[in-house]
Amino acid sequence: MSNYEEIIALRQELKKPTVFRYNHIQMRMLIWHLTIRCSAFFKRFMDIVLALAAVIVGSPFFLLTALIVKVTSPGPIIFSQIRVGRYGRHFKFYKFRSMYIDAEARKAELLKHNESGDGVIFKMKRDPRITPVGRFIRKFSIDELPQLFNVILGDMSLVGPRPPLPSEVRTYTLEERKRLNITPGITCLWQVSGRSELPFSKQIALDKEYIASRSVWKDFLILLKTVPAILTGKGAW
Repeated sequence: MSNYEEIIALRQELKKPTVFRYNHIQMRMLIWHLTIRCSAFFKRFMDIVLALAAVIVGSPFFLLTALIVKVTSPGPIIFSQIRVGRYGRHFKFYKFRSMYIDAEARKAELLKHNESGDGVIFKMKRDPRITPVGRFIRKFSIDELPQLFNVILGDMSLVGPRPPLPSEVRTYTLEERKRLNITPGITCLWQVSGRSELPFSKQIALDKEYIASRSVWKDFLILLKTVPAILTGKGAW
């Protein structure tokens, strides 16, 4: 065999593992993309099924809560607010009203009493804007139930970082904005790890931990842990 033929044969041999590696990488990328898509599809499917089931089964409780809110203080039954969702998209966020109707106007005068660590979000244990009934429904997260409709609409998920206010997002660092990379949720990792007792920096750390390791199984575990967290009312302001 001539030197020329040897060179040609060697080049052909060198091409084989290169093609194999390239195809192997392509296959791994395809599997990865399919896994991500299937996981996202199943998460959305679980969100819709569980949220619809909760709304149907809990409808008498919804009506009872709405009636109590209406007769105990003047104002609308449902409180709606603009929140920031995935990739910074704004959406209407729903809750049973737990505050007096002038709550937003009075917030500025109460900012100096903010008890939330790091001062990014506003939390006050004895917030005078909260109605007596509101204090009860907030303690046991009953006020959050209308967010099941946000889940059905696709604005939120059952599990994910809590949706922030636009005013809060404007103070975020680039690192803190990472929590906007996924759909916000009704419950999350820090909700079952201390709730309002945790400073904002810890909430961000737990949100980032969830984003880095999220899975359908992890969502299921967080949902299970949410039940005792709600029943005890620990850390809820």
